[in-house]
Order: sequence, then structure tokens, then C-alpha cells
Amino acid sequence: MERRMIAPCFMDDTLECLRRQGVEAAPLLAEAGLPPVINGPIPAERYGAFWHAVARTMDDEFFGEGARPMRAGSFALLCQAILSTATLEHALRRALRFLRIVLDDPHGTLVVEEGLAQIVLKDAGGPRSAFAYRTYWIIVHGVNCWLIGRRLPIRWVDFRCSAPPAGTDYRLFFGAPVRFDQPQTRLVFDAEFLNLPTIRDERALKEFLRHAPGNILVRYRHDMGLSAAIRKRLGGLAPQAWPGFEELAGRMRIPAPSLRRRLKLEGQSYREIKDDLRRALAMEALAEGHANVTQLAADLGFSEPSAFYRAFRKWTGKSPAVFRRSAGATEA
Repeated sequence: MERRMIAPCFMDDTLECLRRQGVEAAPLLAEAGLPPVINGPIPAERYGAFWHAVARTMDDEFFGEGARPMRAGSFALLCQAILSTATLEHALRRALRFLRIVLDDPHGTLVVEEGLAQIVLKDAGGPRSAFAYRTYWIIVHGVNCWLIGRRLPIRWVDFRCSAPPAGTDYRLFFGAPVRFDQPQTRLVFDAEFLNLPTIRDERALKEFLRHAPGNILVRYRHDMGLSAAIRKRLGGLAPQAWPGFEELAGRMRIPAPSLRRRLKLEGQSYREIKDDLRRALAMEALAEGHANVTQLAADLGFSEPSAFYRAFRKWTGKSPAVFRRSAGATEA
């Protein structure tokens, strides 16, 4: 998919939301220069125009999915509110407070423990739609990635609600393991990123708002850039067959120092990419009831089971056995 294109599942979800809210989509599609039936990817700018048209019509930038409307203009005020912060943690806590005041529910809290930062969403009532929660993550995570100028790798995402209809690939969107029907809705990443400095100013904000929200859906996507090409290469190989960094650089015909520098500009390293892939494979295997942890460790390229145990506890805060039991209990 091209860099500035939006997957059709976004439009499917948005249009379904409008149907639930009783909003006629045809005139809004026409206003944004979109056809009445969406069969393929659309330009990010068109999706942004459609988002603005919906928000203006409903006077709600959260598509009617919150306890209170997110009145038109709230997104811009949110960006203004966090612009003066010094670190990602400062910005994130302020953004969550802002959205609590605006939306009431869902509302998010930042929980930091065992090296992980968790944005936990809570509701006064029952679960909301997957679309509602994903919209919340788009706003919070997208804006904060822009504020620090890099993509924040996600460890995993849990949804309190049930899975959306087939064809909406949430794992592909987040680039991380995704689980539904969980006790709580949360997005998890490494706590060390909370110390990153914010780098944007008023001039950058004006340019950012000119293209929002379409830009936050494409600029910091996990499937863009050089790191995505490496993920694709590794995804076609068993972890035991993954090449070393120098060998990888040779296969890609990029000098190793240049490859390392370009990955750093994307906020990635080869080690982090391999860890992300191993974590996703491990969580999927354990959630499916994989019983032989020793064999799983070997399949993932670990030299010994103890190394896998240490890595998995670092990734999730749980041992493989505890994670497998909790995943099984959730699915039962």
C-alpha cells in the first residue's frame, strides 16, 4: 500500500459507525470527493476531509462514540494543550486529562509498572465498539508520535469488547498482538519512551493541523519505511534463520552504518525489530495453548529456555505459563 493511502477497513468502520448514529453518509462522501461505494484504499487527504465533514455535521470529532460529544475544534485544542510539555509522559498525562474532560467516557489513565507503560481505558458502563477504542488510540498515540517525531513501538493492545467483523485486521493496523474480550482495554509500550523529549513548536503545529487527522494514520504506521521492509524479510523466515545485522545489510545492499543510521531515524533498531516479531509469535503461540515452552523457545531462536523466560517476562510482565493460563481463561 502506498505511503499516503488509507485501508478500506477504516472507511468500512467509519460508515458503520455513521449508520449506528443515523447519519446519512452519501453527502459527506461527496463533499470529501469520495465515491458512494469504497472498494479500495483511498488517499489520506480524502479520509481527513471526510473526517472533518463528519465532525462538522455531528459537531463531534469522536463520531458519537463517547459519553459526550468531542465538539469540533477539540482536536486542535488538544494539540495546543500538549505543545508546551517537556516529555512524552508529561504530554500523555495532559492529553488523557483533556480527553477525560471532553469525552467523560471512555477515559484513560497511565499506569507505569515493571518497565511497561499502559494506557488503560475505562467506561462507566459496558464495552464500547472496537471502532470507538481504536479512534481513541488514533488520537492519543498518533498525536504523541508526532510530538516526539518518531513512531512508538507498541507491545500489545487489549480490547474489552468483542472482535470486529472479519476483514478488519487490527493486528496489521497496530503492528502488535491484539486480543479481544479482555478484562480491560489497554495499549502497552516500553516505559523508557516516556522520557523522550517533545520537539514540536507552534509553526510545526500549524502544518500538522493542516493535514490532520489523515496524517496521523499514515506517517507513523508500523508498516512504513525501512523497518517495515526488514520485518517483511524476517517474517518469511524461521527465527533460527534470521541473519545477523552485517549479513542483513549485505543482502539489502546497504552499508551497515547507513542501515543502522536509517533505522535510528525511524526510531528502530535491528534488535528491537527482532524482539517485536519474537514477542508477537510467542504471545500468539501461548494464547493458542502451546504447551512445550522449551520447544517454543528453540523455535524462536533462543539459545536456552531461561533466556526466553527472561525475555518474555520483560515483554509482558508475566511468565509464559501465567500468560498462557490467563489467555486460556479469557477465551473460555
